[in-house]
Amino acid sequence: MLTQFGAFHVPATILVGGGARREVVAQLQRYLIQRVLLVTDVGVMQLGPAREIAALLDDAGISVTIFDGVQPDPTDNNVMDGLARYRSEGCQALVAIGGGSPIDAAKAISVLTANSPPLSQYAGYHKIPRAGAPLIAIPTTAGTGSEATKVSVITDTERDVKMMILSVHLLPTIALVDYELTLTMPPPLTAAVGVDTLTHGIEAYVSRKANGMTDPLALSCIELVAKHLRTAYREPNNHAARAGMMLAACQGGMAFANSSVCLVHGMSRPIGAMFHVPHGLSNAVLLPTVTQFSWRASVERYAKVARLLDCCPFHPPDEQAAESLVEGLQQLNEDLNVPRLRFCHGVDESRFRMFLPKMAADALASGSPQNNPRCPTTEEIIGLYEAAW
Repeated sequence: MLTQFGAFHVPATILVGGGARREVVAQLQRYLIQRVLLVTDVGVMQLGPAREIAALLDDAGISVTIFDGVQPDPTDNNVMDGLARYRSEGCQALVAIGGGSPIDAAKAISVLTANSPPLSQYAGYHKIPRAGAPLIAIPTTAGTGSEATKVSVITDTERDVKMMILSVHLLPTIALVDYELTLTMPPPLTAAVGVDTLTHGIEAYVSRKANGMTDPLALSCIELVAKHLRTAYREPNNHAARAGMMLAACQGGMAFANSSVCLVHGMSRPIGAMFHVPHGLSNAVLLPTVTQFSWRASVERYAKVARLLDCCPFHPPDEQAAESLVEGLQQLNEDLNVPRLRFCHGVDESRFRMFLPKMAADALASGSPQNNPRCPTTEEIIGLYEAAW
């Protein structure tokens, strides 16, 4: 399962813990930054964290331009609008605050400050020639791990396809990982992004590109989710659970960005592009079905995951343990009220049936399914979509 070698890239600085967000001024001052583009979305602006960061910067004499035009599943148009604001205001760096969407958009804006558009020419692996402007990422959800990854997922509006862009130049310069920003997350969001974090840990561990640097991070991510997710869901103000899930999300991001994601993510992106289901939720919906398809191709590793999640408390043989993982993941989704695909908002059955071949083709074209322990055909992906329905 382990590759012969693996490159390992993470942000140059990662600060983890309650209050880490308040270090934003000191970190910008290290780079002598005077003018900043603050990238966020309307929801984070309304909830207050983005205003808090803007006030901290303003009090320190750092000029702040707020760009809150990032939508869920950010688009190339969002990126170009943000780039225009960056240039018109003479900014020197970016601060992204929010979930994966603002952070992914900020990464793309950053690289386009030093590389010519269109963004679509950089879709795929290692196609960005130059590093962009410095970026500080401040996550507000314990899910995507985007603050620690060299990946950005942006929708190409012309082709209606989510572009997966991977390059070391997409890494944030600094990540400020502050669990206090997650205390106000509602239970449905806590559930979706929590299972998204678990998906990152599992896929990083079972990936064909798993390596000795990513395995410990992936396993720690899974163990933290097992310990803290249900508590964070039931007790939103539980600081220990929130801190554990925030750490798990960051570790999961570091793990999958340096091994890879697999079939769940490959199938998830077309659902987001076609029906605008949030990325974390579509991952959560697909995880049990894809695990059922995959576990026999990596029995020992799936058995390890099952034991960490306490799916098989009596320590049965590996094959029995791995099989128990499917039921364990289904039970987790039930406990967290994660819906079936057919019950997700915006997913219309007739349109779903119509676009099944395109979604399957787009999933395969993303490259992620090829890293799965069991590599599917287009017809098998269609069957998996139908099974998750």
